[in-house]
Amino acid sequence: MKAIIYSRVSTDKEEQITSLERQEAELMKLALQFKFEVVNCYREKASGFSLDREELLNVLDLARDGEFQCLLVQDDTRLGRGKAKMAILHQLIKYNIKVYTLSNNGEYTLTEADEMVLDIVSTVEEYQRKLHNMKIKRGMRKAVKEGYKPQKNLKNQTGGGRDKKEVPISEIVRLKNMKLTFHDIALTLRGLGFDVSKATVHRRYKEHVENTDN
Repeated sequence: MKAIIYSRVSTDKEEQITSLERQEAELMKLALQFKFEVVNCYREKASGFSLDREELLNVLDLARDGEFQCLLVQDDTRLGRGKAKMAILHQLIKYNIKVYTLSNNGEYTLTEADEMVLDIVSTVEEYQRKLHNMKIKRGMRKAVKEGYKPQKNLKNQTGGGRDKKEVPISEIVRLKNMKLTFHDIALTLRGLGFDVSKATVHRRYKEHVENTDN
C-alpha cells in the first residue's frame, strides 16, 4: 500500500527540529516493517489544536484524491489535539485512510470515547445530507407543480450529473415568473445539476432586470 509520513512539532526550537528528523526516520522504519511504499513525507511546525496547517491540508487533499492508503505518524497527538484531532480523524475515515503509529507499532485503534464522538459526527453529517436532498426535492416538486418542465427548458444539460459552469438565466427568469422564491429556484436548479446558491440566483436575476431596464 502507498503511505505518507506526517511529522509535527509545535515550536521552532532546535531540539524540536531534531525531533522532526527522528520522527521521520522512525516512521520510515515502520513503513519498511509493514512493506508500505512511502510516496511522500511532510513536516510541520504548528500547534496540534490548529487546523490551519499547510502540510496537513496537503495530506488531506491527497487523501481525498486517493493518492495513498496509509498515514504514518508518531502517535495520535501528532495528527492533532482536542477537537482538531477528531475533525482530522473524521476526514481520514471518510477517505478510507488507515492510520499507523509508532506508539501502537501498527494500526491506530480508536478509544471508545473517540468512537462515540465520531459516530455522533457521522450521524449528524448523514442527516444534514438527507435534509439537503429533501430540500432539493421539495423545490423540484414545487417547480413542476407550477408547470415547470425541465426536460424541455434546459438545452445545455450534460450527462453524468456534473455541475454546470453557466447559470441558466432564462430558467431563473422563468421560475421567478412562476412566483418561486430565490431559495426555491436555487434548490430546483441544484436538483438539475447546477451548482448555484440563493445569493447567486438573486444576483443573476438582479443583473438581468438591470440589463433589461437599460
